[in-house]
Amino acid sequence: MAADARNRHTALRMRARLGALIRDFFAERQVVEVETPILSAAGNTEPNIDGFSTTFAGPIGAGARERFLRTSPEYPLKRLLADGFVDCYELGRVFRNGEAGTSHNPEFTMLEWYRVGFDHRRLMLECAQFVRAALALVERDAEVSAASYREWFRRGLGMDPFAADETALRAPLSEYRIDPEGLTRDDWLDLLVTHCLQPALPDHALTIVYDFPASQCSLARISPGHPPVAERFELYLGQHELANGYHELNDAAEQRARFEHDNARRRARGRRELPIDENLLAVLDRLPDCAGVALGVDRLLMYMLGTRDIRDVLAFPFAEA
Repeated sequence: MAADARNRHTALRMRARLGALIRDFFAERQVVEVETPILSAAGNTEPNIDGFSTTFAGPIGAGARERFLRTSPEYPLKRLLADGFVDCYELGRVFRNGEAGTSHNPEFTMLEWYRVGFDHRRLMLECAQFVRAALALVERDAEVSAASYREWFRRGLGMDPFAADETALRAPLSEYRIDPEGLTRDDWLDLLVTHCLQPALPDHALTIVYDFPASQCSLARISPGHPPVAERFELYLGQHELANGYHELNDAAEQRARFEHDNARRRARGRRELPIDENLLAVLDRLPDCAGVALGVDRLLMYMLGTRDIRDVLAFPFAEA
């Protein structure tokens, strides 16, 4: 057997072990595994995410003809919670167009879970517990550290991301020759993260960053203050973003406004507006106080197996599918 095949088989066995650990981890916490639709009549309006769509050829009365492959199971999971279902999770495939390379595959495995009564601070600790349990499968561990978004910028770049003007935000990125055309303040903040802060994270550690700018709230609640912050966290394993979590917004009117704002940004970039999820908005006001997080399983496997190439942990990467 060739070395490449042996390595792939090793990765598949580890993926199976990780799947078993996931189910044990959540069974112990009485979080129920569910399956939700992969095809949806709604798209993901997030301007920085591209999805796939297909056309249903069956009876006209069956529903919308155009269907979108999910980029996350988030919306149907929230609908279950709004309907009175218990804490739940889904382990399954999601799809994002235009993302392929050493750290991206157009279809990949996501673990997403929701905890009623949790806020983002409590959930980020459980997320770290899960990652450490996964690392134990390969007899590894990682120290956990946490900092607010503001603290992260102050320590790493000596600036306050909430107060710095755009000129100050652009200065550390001057060596990268970035075309500034159409970039917003949030785009510059994201570039500082990916080009300056993220690469400086320690290799063998779990780093949690929380309380993001309110303009980066997505589906998170906004906590009032000076300044207001999005109740959101990101978890990094080494230098790789592994998970993104929120204290979930349960205000349908506010969420509709955010979806419409996303579509306005898409339109300004010359991109197609996408149908918003009316099924979610119809029940979002009934969503209980909860927090949710999405975690990239393939990236976790990459770290566990010591590879920097996502293709090493897939049965067949995109080019061979």
